[in-house]
Amino acid sequence: MKYLVTLVSLLLFPSLTALSQSEGLALVIKPGAELEKLSGDFQFTEGPAPDRQGNVYFTDQPNDRIMIWTTKGELKTFMQPSGRSNGLFFDRQGFLWACADEKNELWKISPAKEVEVILDDYNGALLNGPNDLWITPDGSVYFTDPFYRRTWWSHKERPQDKQCVYFLSADRKILKRVAEDLTQPNGIIGTPDGKTLYVADIGGKKTWSYSINADGSLSDKTLFCEMGSDGMTIDRKGNIYITGKGVTIFDRTGKQLGNIAVPENWTANVCFGDKDRKSLYITASKGLYRIRTRIKGAY
Repeated sequence: MKYLVTLVSLLLFPSLTALSQSEGLALVIKPGAELEKLSGDFQFTEGPAPDRQGNVYFTDQPNDRIMIWTTKGELKTFMQPSGRSNGLFFDRQGFLWACADEKNELWKISPAKEVEVILDDYNGALLNGPNDLWITPDGSVYFTDPFYRRTWWSHKERPQDKQCVYFLSADRKILKRVAEDLTQPNGIIGTPDGKTLYVADIGGKKTWSYSINADGSLSDKTLFCEMGSDGMTIDRKGNIYITGKGVTIFDRTGKQLGNIAVPENWTANVCFGDKDRKSLYITASKGLYRIRTRIKGAY
């Protein structure tokens, strides 16, 4: 089943005319490209991440599994159970890192599916529930830790006093909060040069950019756009793709280019995949979608 990207409700984006919407998307979407529904056999999809070959791993959290859409167009199960994994990201050594929500943990998974629990607490208390993460060029990790009450938890109260963004150093000796003033941080992505971090405050309905300092701390907090997001990705030209109602694309200055409508109630996350990294993969509720792009993904 395919859906034309021009099927966008401009009522959601009154500042855009049909012409500007078309022109904006034309900068990033391949001419004539249509949104493909690859599969709908899920309960809630999240956390897409490409491996070196361009295979896209993603989670189906309610069914407690990590899936793979291969470059050959095959759907496979990578791991089940998967610790109720949510956000995923590959490091440069080929290990898959997962926000394992079942026990509020951060996992590192080998290609042989061996799991190493990296952490589960901060200052002696459980994390709220690691949600999404990004790994820097040197192997350090930034992750968001919002609180979403899960049916599989025995506790009902938020373990941490705040919902924060955390930094874990590459040697794992330093774990610290680097953003404590957000309402509910969720989607997160950084630039390939390791200099800029984008964090979506879904609770505050804003997305912010930060400069990354040598010690992992953040500075120069700047409003990027007046829209929060569940998940995020970035292409090689610095355009940012954020989610919620479809996928909304902004250029590196925060100018809105357009919206890709997705026929699901909620669009959770995005990444670039396939061998050439010119396919935008979209996890949206019960479906997995794809659309071809002009620009390669940054990851």
